[in-house]
Formats: sequence, C-alpha cells, structure tokens
Amino acid sequence: MRTATHETPGPLRLRLEVPVGRIEVETVSGTTTHVELEALTEDMEELVENARIDLRDRSDGHELVVEVQSRFGFFISFTRSQEIRLRITCPPGADLDVMTKSADLRARGEFGEVSMKTASGDVSVEEALGDVRIKTASGDVHFERVGGTSSVQTASGDVALQRTDGEVSVQLVSGDLWIQDANDSVSARTVSGDQRIEGVVQGSVELQAVSGDILVGVRRGSQVYVDANTVSGSTNSELELSDGPAGAPAEEDAPQVEIRAKTVNGDVSIIRAPAPAQLPAP
Repeated sequence: MRTATHETPGPLRLRLEVPVGRIEVETVSGTTTHVELEALTEDMEELVENARIDLRDRSDGHELVVEVQSRFGFFISFTRSQEIRLRITCPPGADLDVMTKSADLRARGEFGEVSMKTASGDVSVEEALGDVRIKTASGDVHFERVGGTSSVQTASGDVALQRTDGEVSVQLVSGDLWIQDANDSVSARTVSGDQRIEGVVQGSVELQAVSGDILVGVRRGSQVYVDANTVSGSTNSELELSDGPAGAPAEEDAPQVEIRAKTVNGDVSIIRAPAPAQLPAP
C-alpha cells in the first residue's frame, strides 16, 4: 500500500484517474488530506507502485493528483476482476475531478464541484455544493443533494437525485431518472427509460421519452401550466388544471411551474406532490 499525507488549507481540488476498482473519498474537519492507494489483486501491484501521487500549489489553494496508468496509457483494456482501492480523507468543500474505466466512486461528506467521466463505474456522492457534470456509458448515478446545476449523460445507467437546488439536464437511452425534490428547472430526454420527478416547485420541466413513462409531482401553492401528450399511452392528472395554483388560493407571488411532457407509447401522469423530504439544512 502507498500512503501520503499533506496539509491542504484553502480550496482543494482532487484530480483522480483510476481505471478499475473503487474510489472512496470522505470529508473530515481540519486541513489535512490523507491518501491510501492499494492493489487488491496481484496484477495491479505494478500499476500502483508506478502511480503518480502529487500535490500541486494553486494560486488559491492546492490540487492533489492521483494517476494510475499502465505504460501503454490509461485507455487499455481492464476487467472488473482487477481491483485497485483509492481512499482519501480531505477537508470539506473539495472539488472532485474523476476519470475511470470501471472504478466506482463513493464520496461521503460535503464537496464543491463534482466532475466524472467513466465507462461503467457507478457514482454515489452525498452532497455537492457546486455544479455537477457526469458522463457515463452504463454506470449508475446517485446524489443526495446538489447545490448547483446538474448535467448527466448516460446510456444504460440509472440516475437518482434526491434534492437538486439548481437546474437539471439529463440525457439517457435506457436508464431511469428519479428526482425527489427539484427546486429549479428540469430537462430530460430518454428512449426507453422512465422519468419520475416526485416534487417540483418552480421553473420549467421539459421531459421527452419514446417508450418510457413520465410522472411529475407538483407542490401545493405552485401555479401550473401543462402541455402533455402521448401517442399510444395515457395521460392523467390529479390536479385541476386551470389558471390558478394547485391546491391553494391564487397568489400574485406564487411560484410558476411549466410542464411540457411528450412520449410515444408511455404514460404521462401529473400528481400532487408529497411533502418535501426532510434533509439537514444546507
């Protein structure tokens, strides 16, 4: 196992390139960043031994670089049976910039911006205060909270966002999309995956699918405009769609929700949203 410990006061960026295995990052109070890099299978020992672990000074803080590559480059073929484990503890608010082939990312704690490119690795992050940018082919994506904007592209992976405070843009092929609490606009396109937005308060919700079902829940007190249609599926609404807000007397300053949902043979449902999820205050 290789280890390194650095003092990293101020803004911190973690730039991590690990082809296979798993990446575990956890934020802890203080100014110290600790790295553990370990080969869990014998054929990965040389890669770990030759890996780059480097701390760079930036104008406003530090950048920690961990690069695990073979002499033939990062994009050679690896298998899921090959295992490398990277574990990092760092101060809260660090930015994550991650690239993997099939390594999974699990990040616990409070982070800044999160960016990840992977082929089949899964992404699980507890809280991102900044913007999120994820590109994956078949990996699943899960965030408990995103404070900034969210941009996710995946082919067959599922996307689950528990709470989003900024705008959301998601493109899927066969994966499903689930958002529990959306506090700003949402745009999503999928071919055969389902889209379920359980609670929206304001903004524009634009959802398109070919064979997937679409469900949107609207919070009480929001004024709603709906343009929903399907070719061979069904459309239904629990709300009385009128010029007034859903489930409450009209108010001049009531938030506006504009829903545009289109699918070919999926169903479209507009429902009254449940109470917001009880998460810790930001």
